[in-house]
Amino acid sequence: MQDGGKDKNMTQYERMVAGLIYDPGDEEILAEQMPYGEKLWAFNQLKPSQMEEKTKYMKEVFAECGENNYIELPFRANWGGHHLHFGSGIYANFNLTVVDDGHIYVGDKVMFGPNVTIATANHPLDPELRGRGLQYNKDVHIGENAWIGGNTLIVPGVKIGKHAVIGGGSVVTKDIPDNVIAAGNPCRVIREVGEHDREYFYKDEKIDWENLITHKHTPSSMS
Repeated sequence: MQDGGKDKNMTQYERMVAGLIYDPGDEEILAEQMPYGEKLWAFNQLKPSQMEEKTKYMKEVFAECGENNYIELPFRANWGGHHLHFGSGIYANFNLTVVDDGHIYVGDKVMFGPNVTIATANHPLDPELRGRGLQYNKDVHIGENAWIGGNTLIVPGVKIGKHAVIGGGSVVTKDIPDNVIAAGNPCRVIREVGEHDREYFYKDEKIDWENLITHKHTPSSMS
């Protein structure tokens, strides 16, 4: 393709996939998207005890889905999670919202607090283009074993490193490196996760390592 990949012959769906400015109201896109919205509606009607049905939905609809993942309902997604890539051992609390017009990659053992929003879609700043309802998408990456605190907003194109902790209520507008605690609006690195965190779990309260039980987490035991 010529002109930086901006081929005039590209469909709106192809422009969407390529990360270019496109029309999300295009008939082809809406026809592709609608069935996932219907499936998501049915998914959100499931009872807490219907674990097998939850897993079946994630395996069938998500772009990728590993093992032992759990989502507290309701779950919100523009494409039903069709562009969501889950590793294994992931826990998402109530009201996880993914604006998954672009792709979202989530590593193993990531934990989401309640009311987390991950957005891949954005609109041009030019008022004429925005007035026409046009948008573009940029993928989001979240590294393994990260913990995303409740009410956090992750904006398009952001990468969060493995083992990172994002404080509740943060607005993550820039990449966050591995092994750090970050928080705020905009989200900033506060410090690295280190030896202090292996000794204390809350303020001056020490971790009683000798009394901790080690076992494989099941979805119902994760929080």
